Amino acid sequence: MTGPQTIWTFAIGVTLIAAWVDFRSRKIPNWLTVSALVLAISLRTVLGGWPGAKSALAGAGLALVLLLPLVLMRALGAGDWKLMGTVGAFFGPVLFLFVLLGSFLVSGLMAFVEMMRTRRVVETFRNLGVLVRGFISFGLQANPKISLDNPELLKLPFGVAVAISTIVCFCLAHWGL
Repeated sequence: MTGPQTIWTFAIGVTLIAAWVDFRSRKIPNWLTVSALVLAISLRTVLGGWPGAKSALAGAGLALVLLLPLVLMRALGAGDWKLMGTVGAFFGPVLFLFVLLGSFLVSGLMAFVEMMRTRRVVETFRNLGVLVRGFISFGLQANPKISLDNPELLKLPFGVAVAISTIVCFCLAHWGL
């Protein structure tokens, strides 16, 4: 197996495990994210030397910095955040951005389907309006009524979106679909 094949294999494996655990429990545990982050950085270092290590650290750093505001606003869970840091370490900063964009698109589609299924369209758009007005008025502050801490709101397993996006990116990278 070549270096890139090894990286893809481990990255897909980690994201599939995270998707399964997130789907079942709505949490992604530290034992998975932290050990996978160490694995990703080690793997990139062994396969690519110092440039591989720098790319892994840059990808993880970019992921953690970009998504930190969402975690602080309680719009994204800490396990999801650490999973994306791990994905960044596996792929480096450029490919990470593609996986992140795909994850957001898949997550948006999942949210739309769930919104329609549960007939919460009006409530969802009302909450979105509250978030936008709050962001314009107060900046990046958590809204206690519209956050992961509110048990009445719908919550999506972001790990599933990350796994789907990772697989789609793999297919596009290898088969040019």
